[in-house]
Amino acid sequence: MAKVHIPTPLRGFTRNQAEVQASGATVGEVLKDLERRFPGLGPRLLDAQGAVRRYVNIFHNDEDIRGLQELETPVKDSDRLTLLTAMAGG
Repeated sequence: MAKVHIPTPLRGFTRNQAEVQASGATVGEVLKDLERRFPGLGPRLLDAQGAVRRYVNIFHNDEDIRGLQELETPVKDSDRLTLLTAMAGG
């Protein structure tokens, strides 16, 4: 299973865990597994069409998936995904 780093604003969905494990052969499959295990997390990451929301960045190891194969980026058990959400405020 890949390790997934969860940002502080989303940890309420993961029982305050900063890092969780999820399975899947691609980034998209890992995100689906996260939603299955932590209901409510998926819609914060993906829009209604299943695309990564524009204010969410997902890194596969240290590379933004937008520069790779996006949701089709292959994932191995030894990989790390980092979810980052943009902060707003003033």
